[in-house]
Amino acid sequence: MFDRITFDSQIMGGRACIRGMRITVSLIVNLVANGMTAEGILKEYPDLEAEDVRQALQYAASLASEEIHQLTGSNP
Repeated sequence: MFDRITFDSQIMGGRACIRGMRITVSLIVNLVANGMTAEGILKEYPDLEAEDVRQALQYAASLASEEIHQLTGSNP
C-alpha cells in the first residue's frame, strides 16, 4: 500500500522517508499544511514524483485515523 514510504535507521534516524531519500513524510505534510501545492513541492524537490506526495499524504492520513477505544470493566 505504501511502497514509496521507507524506514531506515541510517537515514533521518529511521523516520518515514520517501523512497530512501532524505525527504521525510513529515516535511511533505508540513509543506502542504503551510499552503504549498503538490506542483510547488515537485518544483522545489525535483527528485520527488507526484505519487510520492500522494503516498506521503495518504500515510499521514492513515496515522491520523487511529481509533481510541474506551475500556469497560467493573472499575470506575
